[in-house]
Amino acid sequence: MTRAVRDYDDIPGTYVFDGEHSRKGYALNMFCMSLNQQANRDSFSADPEGYLERYALTPEQREAVIARDWLGMLQLGGNIYYTFKLAIVDGLSMQQVGAAMSGVSTEEFTQMMIDGGRPIEGNRHEGDRKEHDHG
Repeated sequence: MTRAVRDYDDIPGTYVFDGEHSRKGYALNMFCMSLNQQANRDSFSADPEGYLERYALTPEQREAVIARDWLGMLQLGGNIYYTFKLAIVDGLSMQQVGAAMSGVSTEEFTQMMIDGGRPIEGNRHEGDRKEHDHG
C-alpha cells in the first residue's frame, strides 16, 4: 500500500505523527509507555535486550533504542512524548535530547531555543534548503 504524499513531507527534520507514523511506531511507543511503571523501568535497566523482547520492534527500532538514537526513534515511528520516557529513565532533560538530535551541545541547543529556535532560512521546505545551499 502506497502512502499519499502529504504537504508536510518536504519540511526538513519534520516527522509528523500521522496515522501511518503511528502504525509504524506502535511497538516502539508501547515499549516507551511501559516505562511509566517503576517495575518496568527496573526490568529494562537490568536487562535492556531481554526487556525489548517483549515488544515486536523492528531490528532498526531495537537498535535505535539500544543506541539511544533519539532522532532515529522519531524517524522509525516514535512519538517524542513517548520516546522521552526513555530519556527520563536515563536521567536526561529535553534540552539534552534536543541537543543530541540537533548535533550541538546542550548549551548551544538551549541558547538556540532562547534565541527563538532554528533560523527559518533553508528550513521551510526541501526546495528552500536546496536553493539556500546552492543559491
